Amino acid sequence: MLEKKTCQFCQDKIDKIDYKNSELLRRFVNSQGKIYPPRRFGTCTKHQRILTRAIKKSRIMALTPIVIK
Repeated sequence: MLEKKTCQFCQDKIDKIDYKNSELLRRFVNSQGKIYPPRRFGTCTKHQRILTRAIKKSRIMALTPIVIK
């Protein structure tokens, strides 16, 4: 039986995810540049939305690549 994953951001009480923190954002993106779904890491809906916005903003600012080789 699979155990439900808890949101790491909720555990650490993080409300803001900075788009400039590229090392954190790369953990949530696969090698093709696609954003992982929330069930992969157990992020809650609130933090998944914030994370998605941060990743997209980081791509626009060219801090993280769109496709990782």
